[in-house]
Amino acid sequence: MRLLLVEDDRLLADGLASQLEKAGFSVDITRTAKEAVILGDQEDYKACVLDLGLPDGNGLDVLKKWRADNRLFPVLILTARGDWQDKVNGLKAGADDYLAKPFQIEELIARLNAIMRRSEGRVQSSVTVGRFKLDENRQCLKIEDGTEHSLTGTEFRLLRCLMSWPGHIFSKEQLIEQLYNLNESPNENVIEAYIRRLRKLVGPETIVTRRGQGYLFNDVD
Repeated sequence: MRLLLVEDDRLLADGLASQLEKAGFSVDITRTAKEAVILGDQEDYKACVLDLGLPDGNGLDVLKKWRADNRLFPVLILTARGDWQDKVNGLKAGADDYLAKPFQIEELIARLNAIMRRSEGRVQSSVTVGRFKLDENRQCLKIEDGTEHSLTGTEFRLLRCLMSWPGHIFSKEQLIEQLYNLNESPNENVIEAYIRRLRKLVGPETIVTRRGQGYLFNDVD
């Protein structure tokens, strides 16, 4: 899943991005309100971690602009401000959750996964489609017959994308957008290679190729 991290503290942003990538996200970082508005409007993010105190503006104004433009991806506000009024203002502006600094990275990731599950209409920290269950906490695939497979970070992100919307056709371009950040420029052949690897786990009939369109996860038993 692709995530936008809006944080002006370079050291904190880089550290958070590293931890978030280990948790299965591809992360774009921006340090300004202006760029955050543009990226939120142009890119297909599944969630955002948003700092309020930015060098060129207020994170609340960024959030209000997104919501006014009907950008509805979940937003977790991250700020040093612990006052209850800041929390209320953030939630009124359209935030889905709020976390004050300092914080534990485990709590941030847990809250982030929770608001994403709510946005997808899920309550559990796993995605189940037919015979397959994707464990988001352990980043592994469980099959109905009891077998379990560990996944690499990219395999996990790709499978989570496909399994979160079974039956939905994803083009190679859409999958690349969700698997990689703006600083990476993988070839489309990379997607084909990972699809082949995942088919060895789930079977060739489970991940279907639609010629000229893309791939879909087929919900079959």
